[in-house]
Amino acid sequence: MTSSPLALEVKHLQAWYGESHVLHGIDIEVRQGECVSLLGRNGAGRTSTLRAILGLTSQRSGEVRIHGRDVMSLPTHQIARLGVGYCPEERAIYASLSCEENLLLPPVLKPGGMSLDEIYDLFPNLKERRKSQGTRLSGGEQQMLAMARILRTGADILFLDEISEGLAPVIVEKLGQVIEALKQRGYTIVLVEQNFEFAADLADRLYVIEHGEVVSHLPAAEIASQQAALKELLGI
Repeated sequence: MTSSPLALEVKHLQAWYGESHVLHGIDIEVRQGECVSLLGRNGAGRTSTLRAILGLTSQRSGEVRIHGRDVMSLPTHQIARLGVGYCPEERAIYASLSCEENLLLPPVLKPGGMSLDEIYDLFPNLKERRKSQGTRLSGGEQQMLAMARILRTGADILFLDEISEGLAPVIVEKLGQVIEALKQRGYTIVLVEQNFEFAADLADRLYVIEHGEVVSHLPAAEIASQQAALKELLGI
């Protein structure tokens, strides 16, 4: 079986926040329809990798290709228009808007985004709470809303940053089911996670990042046999 084309290709990516050199040559490949997890301890450079790909660091160098296109010279909004959706850890739900108003807020950036009905099929909780204010949603519902919001935009590469953090196991399980459903629909997913079990169950491949560098790269078939070494790397 031939491999899917590369949706995201990152080579020798270095990044800085001001004077602080945070990434030291990241190499990552993500094929279309894959879920790839970036694991590592706090401060290892996982979120900075996502932000550097999107041009959200003060300086970067190296090579980033999205669907084969070199994006290093593009501003962030043009990278988003190529189909990259970012769900940041802080969620950024607008408290004064209803759940549905939050959903409708981001612009559609390219064709192929999900309709409200499709989103509500995927997230029945949001349909029930569609008229509720952002502040009245539970943490799990806010996380679902943050994910759902980028599905309307037409993004087909999803950057999901710590989506399981602080949530009840039943909600984490639901988010895992949503990611599996999105993979079935052909979405490409890059998952930054602290929750090893959640990430390992979903991932086609894992990258472990330490001190701004990739220190381990494993396909799903090798994750089980390497669990002890991975947990030691991650300090679990």
